[in-house]
Amino acid sequence: MPERPLLLLDVDGPLNPYAAQAQRRPAGYGTHRMRPEGWSAGRPLRVWLSPEHGTELRALAEAYELVWATTWKGEANTWIGPRLGLPELPFVDWPTMHGRAPAGTFWKTQYLLEYAAGRPFAWVDDDITSYDREYVEQRHLAGALLMYVDPRRGLVRQDFDALHAWAAEL
Repeated sequence: MPERPLLLLDVDGPLNPYAAQAQRRPAGYGTHRMRPEGWSAGRPLRVWLSPEHGTELRALAEAYELVWATTWKGEANTWIGPRLGLPELPFVDWPTMHGRAPAGTFWKTQYLLEYAAGRPFAWVDDDITSYDREYVEQRHLAGALLMYVDPRRGLVRQDFDALHAWAAEL
């Protein structure tokens, strides 16, 4: 049996629609106050999470290997996963965060190709652009789905349907 494709998950944007208006929390989301390592602001970080995302991601785990691809790194297993009912997941341990990136790409892109190591992957993030798609298409021979998620709304039903359909086509 071939390895399942990777589902590389960003937190802020896809799971936490941080860019929604503060007074208009998206329907179905709960407010969580968190103090991850390195958070130095006086007030805890506000994070909006939807329990429905946990249900959808657990269903996708039948077709994908779920991996945190977020600046939360392993802390996603402490702060995010439990609130979504997810088990501990592997995470991309970025060698450098927010650094320079090749060919106009987002800084994560080069590292995600290294992490995937030739495996098919789907990546959900709010920072994906056409430069990232072109870069991956030119350098990654296996299938890849780069899904931009609007950080004002987070992942929606159509996104989960597209992820299921893409995995089924591999």
